[in-house]
Amino acid sequence: MEIGIDSFIATLADPVTGALYDPVVRLQNLLDEVELADRVGLDTFGIGEHHREEFLDSAPVVIMAAAAARTKRIRLTSAVTVLSAADPVRVFQEFATLDLISQGRAEIVAGRGSFTEAYPLFGLELRDYDSLFSEKLELLLKIRENLHVHWSGKHRAPLTGQAVYPRPVQNPLPVWIGVGGTPASFARAGALGLPLMIAIIGGEPHRFRPLVDLYRETGLKAGHSPGSLKVGIHAVGYVADTDSQAADDFYPGFARMFTEIGKERGWPPTRRAHYDAMLAPTGALIVGDVKTVAEKILHYNKVLGGISRLNMQMSPGTLPHARALHAIELLGDKVAPLVRVKKSAGTF
Repeated sequence: MEIGIDSFIATLADPVTGALYDPVVRLQNLLDEVELADRVGLDTFGIGEHHREEFLDSAPVVIMAAAAARTKRIRLTSAVTVLSAADPVRVFQEFATLDLISQGRAEIVAGRGSFTEAYPLFGLELRDYDSLFSEKLELLLKIRENLHVHWSGKHRAPLTGQAVYPRPVQNPLPVWIGVGGTPASFARAGALGLPLMIAIIGGEPHRFRPLVDLYRETGLKAGHSPGSLKVGIHAVGYVADTDSQAADDFYPGFARMFTEIGKERGWPPTRRAHYDAMLAPTGALIVGDVKTVAEKILHYNKVLGGISRLNMQMSPGTLPHARALHAIELLGDKVAPLVRVKKSAGTF
């Protein structure tokens, strides 16, 4: 199982002091985190895409290119690329260039995004939410397969044999589908035979099993091999020296972020009791000491019928940089080896 980190590069004020974070410092800290993740042997580092004040990830490929120059082996992935609001030609060119810079370590996780601000920002209609994604995914995959592209659709001018350069090191360039909880999205990924990245930020992971089964069943019926039907998880988590320290460190930023999001979506404010409930062995949050975090990752693997990748999002709020670095060290040096040993031995 691959284990890594996702970041949205949150810039919320410190939940304790109220101090604002300098964006220059925040981005330099982020690059330090990617470099450390590479050094301690983590497999992947993902950068999200948002177009909001509280995140610094509106140009993720630029950030990943900077990270590529400071790393040697870690795979660099989006988390997710908001394909509905982008030009697939440019998306492919940017990630192909990243693949060249990183010598074959780039990946795209394509999705529709969990926020809607990209649509008016780029002159798109929210009512076209699904058709934009379907059409642009089709074109992205067409470009991935062909140097010269013949294609026409509703939302973009046709391509009549133009060549799309550069071509990546990897052939094919990895494309995952990022999904939430919509059955049609799981079925689409299965029909296309593309690996799946599921965002699980609340509830209990076992509730996603029917959707994962739908993905696998659809993929097999479409003639795809079981090995191509990979399942990855984007989960919220954090690791510290003790369970209580991890819970206390992570709560202020978590509560601040999800309370702010909740104001837009009609959710109630996040309270400590609700947070603590999600820390339970069957809950979604992967927060605790090394043993607790390893057991929670293995729980995800068990209840979902086997997963290929788990990326922890440790920045829904802002952690002090030193604590974020320590968490990365624990995840790479201790959690990941423990998970792999127990998974290979079947002792979970």
